[in-house]
Parts: sequence; C-alpha cells; structure tokens
Amino acid sequence: MNVISNILFWISTGLLVPVIVLLIFFFIRALILIGGFMGQYMQTKKTTDILYKDIEKLSPQTLEAFEMKLAGQQPSVLKAFAEKIIANRGDKGKLELMLSEYEIEADKNLATSKVLTKMGPILGLMGTLIPMGPALVGLSTGDISSMAYNMQVAFATTVVGLVVSAIGFLTQMVKQRWAVKNLTILEYLADVVKQQTSKTAES
Repeated sequence: MNVISNILFWISTGLLVPVIVLLIFFFIRALILIGGFMGQYMQTKKTTDILYKDIEKLSPQTLEAFEMKLAGQQPSVLKAFAEKIIANRGDKGKLELMLSEYEIEADKNLATSKVLTKMGPILGLMGTLIPMGPALVGLSTGDISSMAYNMQVAFATTVVGLVVSAIGFLTQMVKQRWAVKNLTILEYLADVVKQQTSKTAES
C-alpha cells in the first residue's frame, strides 16, 4: 500500500510544473483574448449595431438599398455572411448553408473563451492541491520555510486560475450575445431574400 501511495505522490508532485506552465500559458492567452475582444467590441459598434437598426426596416422593396449600404460597411464576419446570403438569392439550400456556416464560425469564435472558462478552475485546483502534500510534510517535520513556499504556490495558482476563468466567462457571455444578435440579423435577411425571390418568380 505504501508503494502505491508513494507512486501516486510522485505522479502528483511531477504534475506541478506542467500545471504551472499551462496556467502561465492560459493567463497570457487570456490577456491576448482581452485585446482581441476589445477590437471585436469596436467592430460590433461600427457594424452590428448599425445593421441591426437597418434590418428592422428591411423589406423586399428596400433590399437593394440595404445591399448598397452594406457594401459601405467595414469588413466583418457579419458583413461577409450578409453579402453571401444576398449573393445566393434564389437558392434556398445555399441560404440555409450560409446560416449554418455562420453558426460554426460563431462557435469557433467562442472556443478560446470556453477553454479558459473550464481550464482555469481545473488547473487552479490542481495547482492548489498538489503543493498541499509537500506542505503537510514540511509541517510534520518542522520545515516551516518549505511549508510556506508550497502554500504560496498553492494560493498563487488558485488566484491565477480564477482570473483566467473569469476572463473566459465574461468574454464568452458577451460573445454569445453578439452571436445571437448577428444570427437574428442573418436569419431575417435570409427570409427577406426568400420573399423577394418568391415575388420575382410570381411576376
């Protein structure tokens, strides 16, 4: 039994360095994510919010004017898919494909935030529990400096893990709201394009 316990102890102790390295990596990735998130926020203010106001007035009669206004917008994922939907008018299958492709693209945009949200607490908890073993050993042998060092590592990994998770969670929530708003715009645009196609076919 002691052999098995020692093996488990060695394995868990050996995982401390990889856990700390991964935490540092995810923390840097979280900082990069914040920078990209701010860029997306500015882009959303300049494109999505403007198009959302126009989409409320959109009808088959005003589709051409909307298309011209869309061409003057700054490049964005929403603009690209809106242009594809308008370009594929008359092909209902392609319209559904465009909407599905946007959902896939939106999910890819959320991937980093989802990973940070889940991995932050996991790595933080591992970084907390692993040093506790050596800290207890130091306490039992009277090695206070070793115990203090391991406790410092435990608390630091917990804090970093929670920060990483908080950044991932907040960005995920906002990005999901943006994705739903964009999908609403694209779905309504697809419906208007279908209506225009049907009216053209009837006439």
